[in-house]
Amino acid sequence: MAKISGAESQIMEALWAKGPLGADDIVGEVGGPQGWGEATVKTLINRLLKKKAIASEREGGRARYRPLVSRAEYLTGESQGLLDRLFGGELAPLVAHYAKHRPLSPEELERLKALIAELERDDD
Repeated sequence: MAKISGAESQIMEALWAKGPLGADDIVGEVGGPQGWGEATVKTLINRLLKKKAIASEREGGRARYRPLVSRAEYLTGESQGLLDRLFGGELAPLVAHYAKHRPLSPEELERLKALIAELERDDD
């Protein structure tokens, strides 16, 4: 999967949330909140088409865009990229970093303990 930029991810989020959308709909969804004009949004759409992250389909004489990459695939790629770049691909140093620099709430600690227990059960 080609790297999706932060700006392009805004287009993807709109498509993941709302399903197939026309260019005008995408402009309405992300253009205003981001302060982007129509040309900027259409440039981002074209970049995503070239990366094969979205597809264009004709409906009623107008192009509608739909994601070809799922949000889960995107999150996995971005998460792994972060781990690789900052923590040598290892998860424990990432968790340790956050635990040292941002206090974990009791709820977060319980969720982490439950996750570890689940992972240990899966290994058996």
